[in-house]
Parts: sequence; structure tokens; C-alpha cells
Amino acid sequence: MTAKDIMTRDVITVKPGTSIEELSNSLADNRISGTPVVSDDGLLVGIVTEKDLIRQNSRLHIPTFFRIFDAVITFDRPGEMLDEMKRMAATTVDEICTKDVVTIEPDTTVSEIATIMTDKNVHLLPVVEAGEIVGIIGKADMVRALSSKTDKG
Repeated sequence: MTAKDIMTRDVITVKPGTSIEELSNSLADNRISGTPVVSDDGLLVGIVTEKDLIRQNSRLHIPTFFRIFDAVITFDRPGEMLDEMKRMAATTVDEICTKDVVTIEPDTTVSEIATIMTDKNVHLLPVVEAGEIVGIIGKADMVRALSSKTDKG
């Protein structure tokens, strides 16, 4: 079995300028866990998930640091707190979406998809052919595919 056999073909997408409220409503109304973000000309520019919405509403992490003489030494990645503050103040999808999107092609096997989901820690994979989104695969699609494999033998 390959991606084209198990993917959802009617892909719901959002634009970068979509408000956080519109995104929340779309995910809830369509009972989906995330959606690709596409430009006006249909190009994939990101992906946004429930995790991004939840992360936006989480508490701000104050970095751990200590002071020696006149130097302040932090134990977190520089700029991480600023990134978190920007995400918390976001009003559009563009400000919270993941821009480095992991994609697959229609002929990617179910085994390869499972490996990608596990190794890359992603649970929603746009299926892209010649630069266009032709489908999407989520955890539920994979569970259905694995279930049908065990039913057959």
C-alpha cells in the first residue's frame, strides 16, 4: 500500500493570513487535527496543527540562568524566549505554523510513512506531486491502513 491508497484527497487548507480564531473553528468544524498552509497561488508554505494552537496558549518558559561577576549565563537557546513571546502574541496562522514542512509523494509506502512519522515526530503529512498538494495523511489514515493490513492477513 502507498500514500495514494490511504490519503485523504479533499484537503482543507488555510492561508497565512487566516486568523487564529478562524483556524480553531475550521479544525473543530471539520474534525481535523491540522491543515496545510498555502499561498494565494496554491503553493505549500507551512503546516499548522492543534499542537501549534495549544503551544500558543501555554505558559511562557522563563530561561534558567546564573550570574558570575558581570556575566549572565543562560542554559537555554538564545532567542527562544523571544520566539515563545512572538508565538503567544500571534494573531494569524503565519505566525504559529511550521514552515519547514515534511512532505511525501503519492508512491511512498505505508512502511516509509510510518518511519517518517516516527523519526520526524510528525503526525500529519501533505502528499505532494509536482509541487501541488494532492492529499494528506494523518494518524487516523495510518491506523486504518494498518488495520486493513492485519484484516487481510
